[in-house]
Amino acid sequence: MLKRFTVSMEENLLDDFDNYIQERHYQNRSEALRDLIRGRIIEKEWEADKDVMGVISLVYDHHQHKLQEKVTELQHDSHHQIVSTTHVHMDHHNCLEVIIVRGKAGEVRRLADSLMALRGVRNGNLAMSSTGKDLH
Repeated sequence: MLKRFTVSMEENLLDDFDNYIQERHYQNRSEALRDLIRGRIIEKEWEADKDVMGVISLVYDHHQHKLQEKVTELQHDSHHQIVSTTHVHMDHHNCLEVIIVRGKAGEVRRLADSLMALRGVRNGNLAMSSTGKDLH
């Protein structure tokens, strides 16, 4: 059930918010505000080490000595967190590995940090989302 409430803010802040809405193609302020609130709630769940699902993406040079072995070993060590992986050959030197994970936020973040810190990883990212029922 939707409930209405009023929000007051300074004109320049509202202008910035309207620009944010336009840049991200929101249909209205309400949907943008709901997403911002959901995002903050998810961040608090990460901080509280609650259950999350996430995607770890890595771009790396597959010619880096033993890198693929290290990536595989870390994944095997955390097999209980890994739901699925996809490996894509981007070009002759670069690979993209996408790893779908589930678990406590701290464990997921530690796995992502360990993978992204490996020598030869050119770019890494972790995107987590809550599995909490209150965010639907």
